[in-house]
Amino acid sequence: MNPHAADKQAAGSADPLAPYDGGWHCSHLWYSFDRERLNALAPTQREAIAQDLRAVLDPAAEHATVRMQLSITSGHKADFGVMMLDPNPLRIDAVHQRLMAGPAGPVLRPGYSFVSVTEISEYVPSPEEYGQRLIAEGDAEGSPAYNAKLKAYADRLEGMNRQRLTPEIPPYQSVCFYPMNKKREVGENWFTVPKSERSRMMGQHARSGMAYAGKVSQLITVAIGLDEWEWGVTLWGANPAYLKDIVYEMRFDEASARYAEFGPFLVGYVCDADRLIDHCRVRR
Repeated sequence: MNPHAADKQAAGSADPLAPYDGGWHCSHLWYSFDRERLNALAPTQREAIAQDLRAVLDPAAEHATVRMQLSITSGHKADFGVMMLDPNPLRIDAVHQRLMAGPAGPVLRPGYSFVSVTEISEYVPSPEEYGQRLIAEGDAEGSPAYNAKLKAYADRLEGMNRQRLTPEIPPYQSVCFYPMNKKREVGENWFTVPKSERSRMMGQHARSGMAYAGKVSQLITVAIGLDEWEWGVTLWGANPAYLKDIVYEMRFDEASARYAEFGPFLVGYVCDADRLIDHCRVRR
């Protein structure tokens, strides 16, 4: 968290643009350098661009969002990506505007963006629902084992929900993002399936993901009404191969195999502005 994040976070609670549930706005943006324009500039102009990138993309700067992460993007889709979270969406957009209005703007080409908000999924069981699940799995209501499991879940739930709404970014170096929808086709319309069935499928999906604890961290943000796709999935991996493994394995879950549609995948490697400048040869 940057030095000003606590003040921003506190201010967010009174911000009329902050999500009413205590969550944050989240934007993913990707940029490419216009090599022809960049290569035509003098060394002093290229140095000015490097210094501008360093200043604008500094997560400790006064103008920075509560969370900001840079990544070098693999492949031709972009040169780098910026992920930002903040209670105020205009504070997020202001970083983009600083980039485009400053010395770097003429050589940057925005490629793709995804606008969303953090949320607590409707499929996260309440303590009462978790208790019913324990009973269905054979625990007697009120038994010592039942009470211990229920208390442990309730104790974890507050922290898990806080991480969903105001997430800490994990220390992993590999990152992947993709947007997704749930199908609305005849015979495979997610939104006509009873909630009990949807919860069952999402529970299976969650258990598949839990097998990667310590290897992969996930953040799902919702974009319904905000972007073309309904959800955005951000995965951080302790190793790039874990990203491949978890996506492949979870494709077999019924919630994905029958009902999911996926957009473009963008994969990258976490960096700071100095590494980005060097890697993308901004100074040549």
